[in-house]
Amino acid sequence: MPKGDLYSRSDPAYWRAALDLYPDAVKAKGHKQRNLLALDKWYQEELPMAITQRKEKYLTKEELVKLMEWKLTRGKFRPRLQQLVATNASQSVEDCTRKAFELLPDVAAAVKELSKLKAVGPATASAILAAGAPEAAAFMADEAVESIPGLAPVQYTLQHYLLYLDQVQSCVERLNRVDKEKTWTPHLVERCLWASAVADKLRLPSLQILDGAKEEAGHDDTDGARRARKKQRTE
Repeated sequence: MPKGDLYSRSDPAYWRAALDLYPDAVKAKGHKQRNLLALDKWYQEELPMAITQRKEKYLTKEELVKLMEWKLTRGKFRPRLQQLVATNASQSVEDCTRKAFELLPDVAAAVKELSKLKAVGPATASAILAAGAPEAAAFMADEAVESIPGLAPVQYTLQHYLLYLDQVQSCVERLNRVDKEKTWTPHLVERCLWASAVADKLRLPSLQILDGAKEEAGHDDTDGARRARKKQRTE
C-alpha cells in the first residue's frame, strides 16, 4: 500500500479495518522484543486508566521510566535514554507532568514543559500526552509520521511534531464529520497509521483485512470524501 494511502481516505470503516491490524502489528514487532506485548498493553490500557483516575493528571517516575521502555522497545532502542530518564527526581516528574496536562489544550506549551525533564524530547513528550489526553495529542511514532505525505524524514523537533499533529487533527475532524459514532481522536488515528505502516512493511497476512476494506469501500469512499470536502468549503 503506497505511503499516504490510508491518510487520504475518509471512510471510517476503512480506518477501523486498519485499527484491527494493530494487535498483529504489535505482535510482529515484538517477535524479537518479547516484552513488547505486555508493555504495549500497559501503555494503551493500564497507564491511561491510572492517569485519569487521579484527581490531577500526572505520571510518577516509575511510569515515566516504563513509558520510555515501551517507546524504545516499540521503536529505536537507545540504552542511553533509558538510563538518563531514570535520573529524574520523582517529585520533578510528578510536578512537570502535572503542569503539562494543565497546559492543555496548548500542546506546544505542554511539550515544552515536559522537555524540561532529562531524556524527554518532543517524541517522548507526545507519548506522555497521548496516554493521558488522547483527545489532544498523538504519539510521534516514526511510522505514523512517515505515513503522512510531506512529513518524511522525521525530525524530532517541536515544529515537526506540531506539523504532524495538525495533519492528524485534520484527519480526526474529517472522520468525525462522516462517522455517526464520532469517537476518533488523534491517538486513535495515530495507532491506525502505525498499524497500517508496520503491517505493510512486514507484509503481514492480516494486511488482507485492509485490502478487503479498500475493495468494499470502492467508489463510496471517494464519493464520501468529495461530499466532506464540499461541505467543508461551505462551512
